Amino acid sequence: MSVFDSFSPFIREFIYSHGWQELGAVQVAAAKEIFEGSDNILLHSRTASGKTEAAFFPVLSELYDSPSASFGVLYIAPLKSLINDQFLRITELCDEAGIEVFHWHGDVAQSHKTKALKNPSGILQITPESLESMLMNRSSDLIRLFGDLRYVIIDEIHTLTGTDRGNQILCLLARLRKKTGVSPRRIGLSATVGDLRKAADWLAAGSGHETVVPDLPLDKIHWRLGMEHFYIMSKDVASLPTEETIRDGEKLPLDLGYEYIYDSTHGKKAIVFSNSREETEYICATLREIAKRRGEPDVFLIHHGFLSASIREEAEMKMKDETVNAVTCATVTMELGIDIGRLERIVQQGSPNSVSSFLQRLGRSGRRGNPPEMMMVFREENPLPNAPLPSLIPWELLKGIAIVQLYIEERFIEPPALKKCPYSLLFQQTLSIIASSGAMSAASLASLVLSLPPFSMVDKEDYRLLLMSMINNDWLELTDEKEIIVGLRGEKLINSFKFYAVFKDTEDFTVRCESGEIGVITSPPPVGDRFALAGRVWEVEELDIPRKLVYVKPVDGKMEVSWPGDYGEIHTKILERMRRVLEEDTEYPYLRQGALERLRVARTVARNTGLCNNIILHLGGYTWALFPWLGTRSFRTLRRYLTKNAGSYELSGMEYEGCYYMTFKLKGGSGVNMMKDLSKRIAADGIDLDSLISPGEAPVFEKYDEYIPSELLRKAYKYDKLRSDEIIERAEKAIKQ
Repeated sequence: MSVFDSFSPFIREFIYSHGWQELGAVQVAAAKEIFEGSDNILLHSRTASGKTEAAFFPVLSELYDSPSASFGVLYIAPLKSLINDQFLRITELCDEAGIEVFHWHGDVAQSHKTKALKNPSGILQITPESLESMLMNRSSDLIRLFGDLRYVIIDEIHTLTGTDRGNQILCLLARLRKKTGVSPRRIGLSATVGDLRKAADWLAAGSGHETVVPDLPLDKIHWRLGMEHFYIMSKDVASLPTEETIRDGEKLPLDLGYEYIYDSTHGKKAIVFSNSREETEYICATLREIAKRRGEPDVFLIHHGFLSASIREEAEMKMKDETVNAVTCATVTMELGIDIGRLERIVQQGSPNSVSSFLQRLGRSGRRGNPPEMMMVFREENPLPNAPLPSLIPWELLKGIAIVQLYIEERFIEPPALKKCPYSLLFQQTLSIIASSGAMSAASLASLVLSLPPFSMVDKEDYRLLLMSMINNDWLELTDEKEIIVGLRGEKLINSFKFYAVFKDTEDFTVRCESGEIGVITSPPPVGDRFALAGRVWEVEELDIPRKLVYVKPVDGKMEVSWPGDYGEIHTKILERMRRVLEEDTEYPYLRQGALERLRVARTVARNTGLCNNIILHLGGYTWALFPWLGTRSFRTLRRYLTKNAGSYELSGMEYEGCYYMTFKLKGGSGVNMMKDLSKRIAADGIDLDSLISPGEAPVFEKYDEYIPSELLRKAYKYDKLRSDEIIERAEKAIKQ
């Protein structure tokens, strides 16, 4: 019997009615594994290849033939928007079969959740945070809700492996298994997994099943890709010529790069991606201003995590509407698998930080049989002739080229970086388990918590240290019977809905204009001041500090806005490929004239200065520049190593830009000699990572790190933020030359 024939009648009818000519390779492979096997499955296939259908067609067929006595399928996704999108798609699929589909997150109506709780069956689509809440607050009801759970589908797992949020999911699933006694099979979905075996092992952790990875054929690369480069004009609109000072009919551009982005999306349904919220806000405001100057309609939408649900949903609905040509300015929130149908073009402002992100964003377009299409636009300040060497190199352009070439040449995607010391999550899960279980002995608590997969490398003594700290600081309390319960501070923490999330949040102020919610900002400006949000400028009319509300009115213009943020790590292979971009003569076919000219100039500078052949160069006087071509973790480690040994070389005044270069002053001699000496020392003695972290440091990165003992934070920094092997390998290679 063919795979198609093995599907239930309503699935076959769905396939017919949607005009499918054949099943894709991922759908055939998934169906065979699900129908014939008993293992977990990792489905890795390009964006828009039908991974969602590949998982749900056979799973729903089984659910139709044998209805579950509880929720039968648990679908976990990292974004509310993704759950909303999949809810509509799966509901359409299940309507005829009578299979219930429920979605559950902070924006879902309570009436819908109540219906799900009264009749737990079919599919439950949920965020990690809502699942955490369910395990904490409905502990006694879990068997009724999940006693016949058969499958757990985890979407976009590349965003979860190696993160506290992904590890939270593993903890929750392991706890659910202990509570219910059932071991559902897991199905992981992603288009951009770098190390399939690592991801498969992550998916399997605590499940009681092995994970199989179907061997799927590699797709041929068929893209429409372009890169263009511009020098930045003045961002200050007020400094531009006015209507009265320019000739009749003349319209000076606001900014050549932004004008190019506007023209690239004009008349198209498109997404303009940026790597930060502030850049997204500024681009959206600028595109709206260009439209106003040209007398054209404002078709620009905006989508990022600080906006209200209604504004995000408006963007999603308009992008799905086949009759609307809208342009959405977005961050990573639209990078993941929302099906927005006929999307004609992606524009990327600057370069993504990873190959994975590039592929995800590119894959938003090109559905319905058309190839994916992306234009990367690079903007930089025009360096003065006397600018220092590092300022003469277009780092973002080099990174964009390197990312594209790595995938074309090697099909390289970054492997997941698994955490060894997730102490922030350990703090949160400890409170969550005590809150859901009641009083426990220290031994029972440690046995349960340390058995959860993400904590397999946590030392028992380290956990004892954390527990003592939590008790001493009133997060936990030790009763007269020597049992542990939630303490006074812990009660206050777990009673906030923000506790369920393990990613950092802020004390946000909600922005309202009349009856509508606009979004949130981290700190409120005074009454009368203005700020940017949702691609528009607002003037503060009233502040309600106790309720954290800011009342505003819209005003014309645009402003820059700034949020704190960490934009992710860059892999060493990208830096190494960037160096090769400077060294080689290839003129990549996707470079437009401006980008090609900029690359030619950069290559000339690199060759004339010796940048291609030397990692350290003299910039004049006492100043030297080091170009290590190392990724974020190794660069951070080398920077700390140099700082620690600064006295030996009279090194001072270190400055650095990302992980591209560092500059410093040397009064003790030659930088070349210093690097030779350092290479010998590193090759002989290695790098003692503990010595690079001062005893007084308490490096805080994750949400609950501020509550973790300092010695544990230093240990986590050592294992999860530093890396010495690449530096040692480079040093050993250097002394052999």
